[in-house]
Amino acid sequence: MALDAKVKWISEAVIEQLKEWDEIRGRRSNSLDTILESLGKQLVPPDFHQASSGSSLFGSQHSDEEPEAAGQSPNPQRSPTLTLRDQRSARKEKELRDRKRWKTLRDFVDERAIEDVLDAIENDRNDLDVVLGATDSYPENLMNTISGIEQSLPAKTAVPPINEIIHLQAEVSTQMAGHLESLASHYEQMAGALRESEAGEAFSEDDLQDMNRDTEELPSIMAELEESILSIESSHEQLSTGKAAFEKQLELLPATLRDLDELGEIMTEMLQRQEGVETDADERIASLHQSLLTLEDLHQRFIAFQISFDKLLVEMARRKQYREAAEKIVEGMMSQLETMAEEERLVRVQFNTEQGAHLPADICLCIENPPTRWEVLPWNGEAMEELPDIDYDLIVEARERVAGVEDVVPGNESL
Repeated sequence: MALDAKVKWISEAVIEQLKEWDEIRGRRSNSLDTILESLGKQLVPPDFHQASSGSSLFGSQHSDEEPEAAGQSPNPQRSPTLTLRDQRSARKEKELRDRKRWKTLRDFVDERAIEDVLDAIENDRNDLDVVLGATDSYPENLMNTISGIEQSLPAKTAVPPINEIIHLQAEVSTQMAGHLESLASHYEQMAGALRESEAGEAFSEDDLQDMNRDTEELPSIMAELEESILSIESSHEQLSTGKAAFEKQLELLPATLRDLDELGEIMTEMLQRQEGVETDADERIASLHQSLLTLEDLHQRFIAFQISFDKLLVEMARRKQYREAAEKIVEGMMSQLETMAEEERLVRVQFNTEQGAHLPADICLCIENPPTRWEVLPWNGEAMEELPDIDYDLIVEARERVAGVEDVVPGNESL
């Protein structure tokens, strides 16, 4: 039946799709757990912590270990060398943080948002089970209804062999007709003999023997007629009994027909409901497959997050090398200028000592001036660049991971 085919579609096609979906979801959930565990093992140097606003899957994290003055810029008017020396000494004096208390990349992931996504997917999956379960009882209910109709049918009655009975009655009737004709012929013969006897006619010995023989056969003929009558009465009784049974069954058939009509209406309603379940299930399955793309997107975003952070560590190391190279140039230039200024001062002192006594005091007043001392400062009063402290082993690990990744390009969306 069509309903059975629809239910079979649910039990085979949809369940097979859900089985495949569950397997894919399991794999992608495991992949998501794996990348989250990997993020949980990757340390973030404390100097990287900063407050962020907004809501995303990476959350808004605040460091409890950073002083409020961490964001203040050094005085741009101070000597860069003095500033650098102060920064280095501050780092040396700062107590080393225990790595067990460091944040990890996973601390910057909004796991509640991930749980909300996973819960929404699980709820959608459970809702689909509820939709599919709405018609689970249809086959059983249908079979119970059909069984009830079958049980309400009248019990099977032994049908008398009507054709045989009619054929037998025809034979018996033919035989009775023959006997009756014989009796009528015998009666006419005896009536004729009686008239002849009354008329004084004498019968021959042969005539008397024939009449006696016919008379002796009368009891057997009468017995056969009685048996034929009994046979006809028996056949009539069988036919009457069968007719009564059939009439009784006919009385029950209208109720059965009404039950069948109601069953037809129920089956039509079931088919319509089943078609609605099919449509709803198809839409929900499509939505579930879309949710798998969400899991894959989360997985890829966290992979990109980890790769970008590794590249960030490498970039910070490169910038530190650039800064140190610039510092060395500045320190070398400052040292060279200090040396030149000191040498120039000594030359001027010697000149003034040797020649000053011979020159009037009001001639070339600048002769007593010391040489100009130089100081190299950031351009246009800009603040010195501050870079986070990164342990060397973290940089090495980041470089190894970046070197092992090929063709990974983070998306345009900000992490």
